[in-house]
Amino acid sequence: MLTGTPFIPETITVHLGTPDSPAPNVTLDFASYIKNVASSEIFPTWSNSALRANIYAIVTFALNRIYTEWYRSRGYNFDITSTTQYDQKFINGREFFQNIGFIVDELFNDYVQRQGSIEPLFTSFCNGTTSTCSGLSQWGTVDLANSGFTPYEILQYYYGDDINIVKDAPVKTAMPSYPGVPLRFGSASNDVKSLQIFLNRISRNYPAIPKIPQADGIFDTATEEAVRKFQDVFDLAVTGVVEQGTWYRIVYIYTSEKRLSELDSEGVAWQEVAPQFTEDLRIGSEGTEVRNLQYYLAVIGAYYEAVQPVEITGYFGEATEQSLKSFQRVFGIPQTGELDRATKNDLYRAYMGIVESVRPEYVPVALYPGTVLREGARGDSVRIIQEYLSLIHETYPNIPAVSNTGYFGQVTKQAVTEFQRQFGINPTGIIGGVTWDAIAGVYSDLRYGFDKRPYQNPGYTITGG
Repeated sequence: MLTGTPFIPETITVHLGTPDSPAPNVTLDFASYIKNVASSEIFPTWSNSALRANIYAIVTFALNRIYTEWYRSRGYNFDITSTTQYDQKFINGREFFQNIGFIVDELFNDYVQRQGSIEPLFTSFCNGTTSTCSGLSQWGTVDLANSGFTPYEILQYYYGDDINIVKDAPVKTAMPSYPGVPLRFGSASNDVKSLQIFLNRISRNYPAIPKIPQADGIFDTATEEAVRKFQDVFDLAVTGVVEQGTWYRIVYIYTSEKRLSELDSEGVAWQEVAPQFTEDLRIGSEGTEVRNLQYYLAVIGAYYEAVQPVEITGYFGEATEQSLKSFQRVFGIPQTGELDRATKNDLYRAYMGIVESVRPEYVPVALYPGTVLREGARGDSVRIIQEYLSLIHETYPNIPAVSNTGYFGQVTKQAVTEFQRQFGINPTGIIGGVTWDAIAGVYSDLRYGFDKRPYQNPGYTITGG
């Protein structure tokens, strides 16, 4: 969850004991969890202001544990424990106090935040009698409330004047921060941007890990070098690929270095989680990300007869919605007709399954390899695009000629940039799905006299899901 702005999870999983104990887990809806903890931690006879201040703290503490993946990044399969030794008191199966339940129903999607930071503050608290701490004193809130302090003023008394209360945060299904697919050279996503930001912050405390100059969401050679060095420093297999184990080790170190689960947290600024790419697409969306979605759907629709093909227009209309719904139906995903992070990962996996399995004789024009190509890239995919650009140069001489070296150097970048200018694509010099498809289309027209891109006539279909 650390890769975006906070929200209220539909459910929370509680371990009924200390973290390493063999106790069972229980999963329940978030509001019921807060009612349980509040009924276990505080007294229903306290004044309304004291109850509200404590419930704000209880909600925010739990959200901090979920947002930082405090336990899950360490390999545990739960979000929080039931013991005050580590977290806050939860008694499985207990009944709630009615007045506390009413307040929780009102406040469970409000939380405390430090000004300038987006994460839920680590609202540490203790009872203030048998135990004391640097955070909120539960019995102390009673005295403050009786002195006329409002809930917000009580929270300011303990956590400082520079706090906000975020109201009516959305309720969503919690997704793990790990993207679900390994990140490697050529990957491009908001998850890659998060990875780059994490590594750059970690490098301040571990200078052997090199800085990544561009945290732009594209997994380039600098990102791969930083990943390899991180893996070496922390005794992981040095692959340069970020699979689940490496991802959560990075999250753990990042969270620890920023003290996100401490009252004096360094904080997470909005710029650190601002998306590089538009990820949630629906009717009315338009632009490059919609074209990428349509390209994947067009290819998958050519090979899976139950997936409705779609034209690549850059506008998300009803045809795109129906195509996406048909994909979701075939692959057992809720048929929302909208592209979210989870559906995008499933779409990518389905597309790459085709790329890796289709026989070359069926694709005279190559499919996009699924990885972004930019200056510094090497391999067969670069060689293919250089071949296509060399042929295109013969008809469009303003597009520089390139040699089929398999290395994406300055000349190749210039050729790509000029192609993009010629054909109305943002001239970045970087090849993603949209640029690859455009180059492949022009190449096909020039070489064969008509469009032979794979999603036009693949030669066979896949009937299964």
